[in-house]
Amino acid sequence: MIESREDLDAIKQACHSMVTRSSGLSAGAAIIPIPGVDIGSDVAILMRLIPKINEKFGLSPEQIDSLDTDSKLFVMTAISNTGSKLAGKYITQKLIVSVLKKMGVKVAAKGVTKFIPLIGSAVAGSISFTAMKVMGNRHIEDCYQIALAALEEERLAHEIVIEPEPEPAKNSPQP
Repeated sequence: MIESREDLDAIKQACHSMVTRSSGLSAGAAIIPIPGVDIGSDVAILMRLIPKINEKFGLSPEQIDSLDTDSKLFVMTAISNTGSKLAGKYITQKLIVSVLKKMGVKVAAKGVTKFIPLIGSAVAGSISFTAMKVMGNRHIEDCYQIALAALEEERLAHEIVIEPEPEPAKNSPQP
């Protein structure tokens, strides 16, 4: 459970490390000059990576479902406000492919460059690494903002103190 901003920052750092490792795997697959291998591997990598990031931030569908009604409503509103397509969702191949299609220019460039002798594979690997890194880091930032908003909301909820009505003075004359 995330109890402080320090916890949240540690989670963010751990997720950045996961994204960097995954980006390296994506780059490695991109240098293989077989059509489709890189896209297939990117989908497989993201199908594992995105749910792990969601879970670390407490934003997997199961974790959200276990929240009380008010907290669940707040988290779902925060997800909507960030515009995140991946936080709090069941990650499917179809969802990943649609997100990758939005990065179409990078994907198309990567596919074309790998067939240029020698330099093409390096360029394809570089594009793949960068695209995976940007996509992963963007998702981390979305999750961080959602979790931070939830943490602040919880902190405010615990700080609200209802002050009691003042008692009448004991020595004052009664009407």
